[in-house]
Amino acid sequence: MSTTSHVAEASVSAPAVSIQRLTKRFGDFVAVRDVSLQVARGEIFGFLGPNGAGKSTTIRILCGLLEPTEGSATVAGFDVARQPEQVKQSIGYMSQKFSLYDDLTVAENIDFFSGIYGVARHLRAERKSLALELSGLTERQEALTRNLPGGFKQRLALACAILHEPPVLFLDEPTSGVDPIARRDFWELIYQLSAKGHTIFVSTHYMDEAEYCNRIALMYRGAVIALDSPTALKRHLGGSSLLHLDTPDLLKAMETLSGVDDIEDVSVFGGGLHLRVKDSQAGVAVTRRLLDAAGIPIHRLEPVEASMEDVFVSLIEAEERK
Repeated sequence: MSTTSHVAEASVSAPAVSIQRLTKRFGDFVAVRDVSLQVARGEIFGFLGPNGAGKSTTIRILCGLLEPTEGSATVAGFDVARQPEQVKQSIGYMSQKFSLYDDLTVAENIDFFSGIYGVARHLRAERKSLALELSGLTERQEALTRNLPGGFKQRLALACAILHEPPVLFLDEPTSGVDPIARRDFWELIYQLSAKGHTIFVSTHYMDEAEYCNRIALMYRGAVIALDSPTALKRHLGGSSLLHLDTPDLLKAMETLSGVDDIEDVSVFGGGLHLRVKDSQAGVAVTRRLLDAAGIPIHRLEPVEASMEDVFVSLIEAEERK
């Protein structure tokens, strides 16, 4: 899938989302901590982070569902604290729960949400046809929603969320629980919407999905600890290089390589290990020497490009060290 920017020309105007020093407390617990960022119109903006990082709380504030404790935010030009109803009319929202009614048919769900979102009656037939086309459910419009596969439910939920053609769309963990093919197809729909000028604000804990966004904010313990494009964030590893090691004895290899001067970090990646080293050639040499001396077989050892997971692990470890 191409990750070419789809940011619309309108992005030179006022941002679709603007957040200034946003904080949300629940008693003594700080769920969102001093967050500031802007999202351009037509941008696909990703919120990446582990569960409990503050992504969903921030999105609920931006949707006008929660009041911030401190700071301010505007969505589509409306203040989320002072104009929550205008905000709600200007956005579409989709969560991992899909917000559909299982006892209604596909067509009935679309009709219901057309009414909820206040779609003008003379536009409803056209919007319904577009929603069915977008979700690929034209031939299944009389099927009960509960009988749809997860991927089709997901597409239907997205189609229902944009019936009123909102300029800003919030997707909160929208691909959780669906298979990889359905996730890929769903992102194709997101690209189509972005190309038409919709601003897409999506939270995810899937590292590979972060690659599809124009920019990413990495959240951890309520704070944004990194904000940039996926390519720029990968350069976060700086002058370091990355090696991939496959060996049948991961635990012993980690013990052998940890704390070595020429190896900055050792972490589990898939079925192998990723080694962050200052120099790839020297790193390969020292790794081979140490593992050979320890009698640990090497099935594969070679330089690789950093992934978002590598960036994520590196940034989180840096925060933990602080």
